[in-house]
Amino acid sequence: MANPRKAPEIIRELAAEFAGTLILILFGVGVVAQVVAGGLGDHDSITWAWGLGVTLGVYTAGRISGAHLNPAVTVALAVFKGFSWRKVLPYALAQTVGAFVAALIVRWNYSDVLAAFDPGHTFKSQFVFSTMPGNGALPVGIWAAFGDQIIGTAILLFLILAVTDLNNIAPGANLAPFIIGLIVVAIGMAWGTNAGYAINPARDFGPRLASFLTG
Repeated sequence: MANPRKAPEIIRELAAEFAGTLILILFGVGVVAQVVAGGLGDHDSITWAWGLGVTLGVYTAGRISGAHLNPAVTVALAVFKGFSWRKVLPYALAQTVGAFVAALIVRWNYSDVLAAFDPGHTFKSQFVFSTMPGNGALPVGIWAAFGDQIIGTAILLFLILAVTDLNNIAPGANLAPFIIGLIVVAIGMAWGTNAGYAINPARDFGPRLASFLTG
């Protein structure tokens, strides 16, 4: 019996980026909903869950697509590592859709908690799904938040390139996702005040769109 025909490589890669980003956002937005709306946990819960979400997302997609899970990472790899520019937009779209679907799942799962926390679904609960200057409570302007995102994203990209460089002291392939997750934890603990360390356009835009469409 002939083997079933395999899906084209690009389809497999996009499916992996979708799935990896979905896992990332399920843990990331899920923990923010639990802490902010449910009152369970604290800032450290958020940073660790985001880091673990990154680790598990990379393990999910790494062998198939490289597990970028972030349009900024995809662009950086195209600029510095020879990743195909033809794949940049499809990868970014797959990542954004994965984040969007994950946010819808979180919204559905925590619908009762969110309704009790913020019956009018106002700005008060928007923080669950998207970042904002000063995390919605501190006196941080747009430009300060913008600069903060540039710095945080630059730190992330620099360290990912450093950690995965085989000419450097790179971890074994099976440990790289764990180290990248720790990088995200560290960024969250040190660079989260001004704008919530989104450091990922898909992470912010996908859930923001899901929040907008669901009220």
